[in-house]
Amino acid sequence: MEGASPATFRPTWQQGVGHGLYLGVFGAAVSVTTGVLAALLWSRPPAWMWAALIAAPLLVGAVAGLLAGRRTGIEVGDGGIRTSSVFEEGVAPWSHVVDLRAERRGRRTVVSVYLDSGATVRLHAPYSGGLFAADPQFELKVCALSHLWRSHRFGGLPG
Repeated sequence: MEGASPATFRPTWQQGVGHGLYLGVFGAAVSVTTGVLAALLWSRPPAWMWAALIAAPLLVGAVAGLLAGRRTGIEVGDGGIRTSSVFEEGVAPWSHVVDLRAERRGRRTVVSVYLDSGATVRLHAPYSGGLFAADPQFELKVCALSHLWRSHRFGGLPG
């Protein structure tokens, strides 16, 4: 299976929207604070301006979360596990992977890869949590990852 295409895992669209809304709340807090300061210093803005100061950052955050979710994820291929996100990329070759398991980190269950150097790499996907972070197929994805790792560790994929 030398020419097999790599398996790809990315956050679900709900996870992307949830992450974007989470960041959008901070943007809305900053814009409303700025609006309050501007209203105190100058004049009263119209009522629609307050709605825009709240809704615009949330909408921008949701769209940005969806776009970032398409860029974030992992590819599992013959060479190992390649992680990618908006800000960083990395590779964990199969020869360095000692263990792969699902772990609870805060309010999420994530997949961690343990390397022979003692380092731990937390994968960007798959993960599961509450509300928007839930992934109904998380267990299937972890099972597939585990199968691919074991197949590469103990002699490659069956032909």
